[in-house]
Amino acid sequence: MPDKSLHEETHLKVLRLLESNPHMNQRDLAETLGVSIGKTNYCIKALLDKGLIKIDNFRNSNNKLAYAYLLTPSGIAAKAELAARFLKRKVAEYENLKREIEMLTDEIGDNADELDHKTN
Repeated sequence: MPDKSLHEETHLKVLRLLESNPHMNQRDLAETLGVSIGKTNYCIKALLDKGLIKIDNFRNSNNKLAYAYLLTPSGIAAKAELAARFLKRKVAEYENLKREIEMLTDEIGDNADELDHKTN
């Protein structure tokens, strides 16, 4: 299920970014996320289709049309749910890494002890 978790992680990142900066444009989002503008546009459309964000249009001082991406109440709830699942995955990854580090440390310690006995 890595594709789904990666997809969810991207959605969580976008929701977090837009919550803190609703006026962020897609180019800035793409740059911050390290993905293409096309992927960012696809993600924004998916979040819009799910009703997790909405777009507010307004005109800025230069008389150009600008947008603000606002999280809907469903978007705020989804962000919390995604964050909880993300945290659960990361804690599991941490626990697995911790066990692996302990095993490697033990292995290196055993090998170091064997080398000490051979050289003495």
